[in-house]
Amino acid sequence: MARNKGAKKTATKKRPRQPKVVATGGGLTVSELSKLEDLRRELERTRSRTSPPRWNADADDVQRSVAQLVLTLVEFIRKLLERQAIRRLEEGTLTDQQTEEIGRALMTLEETIVDIAAKFGLLPEELNLDLGPIGKLM
Repeated sequence: MARNKGAKKTATKKRPRQPKVVATGGGLTVSELSKLEDLRRELERTRSRTSPPRWNADADDVQRSVAQLVLTLVEFIRKLLERQAIRRLEEGTLTDQQTEEIGRALMTLEETIVDIAAKFGLLPEELNLDLGPIGKLM
């Protein structure tokens, strides 16, 4: 067969080299192990930077985890009561004796929370909950 003089050569396109498949499963193919490791490191770096710790029950120390949750809720209620007492004080709806009693009760409650937290090795700043997109509880 004779070739036409005016016919152009067909250029063969080179396909990009396919990386070696390391693992497949569930519709996902991981092509390079190093990319997977890079992704894992990036996720850990991003997670630690953007999301504060949330309450997670520690299977090895359930008592401490439950104490942290309960003390956080009690501290939240104590702060609400304190704000209400301040509001009532500013409005003048409390007698001097009631003001003293409420003040002593709130101080005792705060000391109790700190004491119980110390027994479980918790710092006062650990008594808070991350509520995700709306922020921290307190």
